[in-house]
Amino acid sequence: MRYMMFIKHTEDYRDKKVPAGLYEAMGKFVEAGFKSGVLKDTAGLQPTSKGTRIVLKRGAVTAVDGPFTESKEIVGGYALVETKTHQEALDLAMQFVELHRIHWPEFECECEVRPLEADAQR
Repeated sequence: MRYMMFIKHTEDYRDKKVPAGLYEAMGKFVEAGFKSGVLKDTAGLQPTSKGTRIVLKRGAVTAVDGPFTESKEIVGGYALVETKTHQEALDLAMQFVELHRIHWPEFECECEVRPLEADAQR
């Protein structure tokens, strides 16, 4: 099954220095994921100041440019993975968060793991 994983955190982490150890550990983690074929795509997202939301509300469609200051947390990045089981996807997400805990202890985040709808219909 394929899963989309979203890392969510507050936007103020963009102003903080990311420890070199985390970059190194994440590089190895991502490389291993691509090599094994489990990781299909991944990327961090630019700040919300560079984003636009398209909103449908009360029958009207509007575009709202960032930054989205009303957001308490933002999606900071994503990973598309393909695993044999739901537990395997959860294990990957736990490893990802654990790398952050080890190498950047003050960082706080959550990683949302969701199966793709197309896979549920197969």
